[in-house]
Amino acid sequence: MNYEDILYEVRNGAAWIIINRPDKMNAFRGRTCDELIHAISRAGYDREIGAIVLAGAGDRAFCTGGDQSSHEGQYDGRGTIGLPMEELHNIIRDVPKPVIARVQGYAIGGGNVLCTICDFTIASEKAVFGQVGPKMGSVDPGFGTAFLARVVGEKKAREMWYMCRRYPAAEALAMGLVNAVVPHDQLDAEVQKWCDEIMEKSPTALAIAKRSFNMDTAHQAGIAGMGLYALKLYYDTDESREGVKSFQEKRKPEFRKYAK
Repeated sequence: MNYEDILYEVRNGAAWIIINRPDKMNAFRGRTCDELIHAISRAGYDREIGAIVLAGAGDRAFCTGGDQSSHEGQYDGRGTIGLPMEELHNIIRDVPKPVIARVQGYAIGGGNVLCTICDFTIASEKAVFGQVGPKMGSVDPGFGTAFLARVVGEKKAREMWYMCRRYPAAEALAMGLVNAVVPHDQLDAEVQKWCDEIMEKSPTALAIAKRSFNMDTAHQAGIAGMGLYALKLYYDTDESREGVKSFQEKRKPEFRKYAK
């Protein structure tokens, strides 16, 4: 596959997969998801690769979720909602290599979900995390909600989704969403340090451990698949469209006048 939306680099045995849409705050469209799926699978089953780093280009954002300019009732790619999100989430969990989210800026919406699913998250002190789904007429009916509760606790996960607040890196670290926070100019060095440590470990033992960790939440993939069909129906409503419209018009949404 010829990559257009991502960059693929190998650094000292680690595959760095970089979402390269800085002008869109590294928001993903259908093509972005397809390329990420391909690249993560390529790295995950390459015997020379010991770790995978998921990153975003530029300084402003790791990833801000689905590209709203590609979303009007459905996104612009394949899959139930026009984005193969269940495939992307599953491949991060299924590849037999640790996946590290390198977060230098905003990890919002679907970007925050990616951080939740990755095995590790290493953040710059400038990083900001949060959900925006109910604020935008959307939601993640799978790992983004249920698995987040496993990571940060039930009450905090509900707060993140219901209130759509933003959390600086230090607070994300305290709640367990992040493994380490470092000065902005030390981020790449810290990520590489983690990759180097991973490379010293038994790849088979790591693969078995990852599969074991994921075992008791594997059912959430099935829930997510079913939930996406409900989400597709929701995207066809005026209530959901109001989220996209208000975002594009830079105003507060008026969801309640469309709710049925």
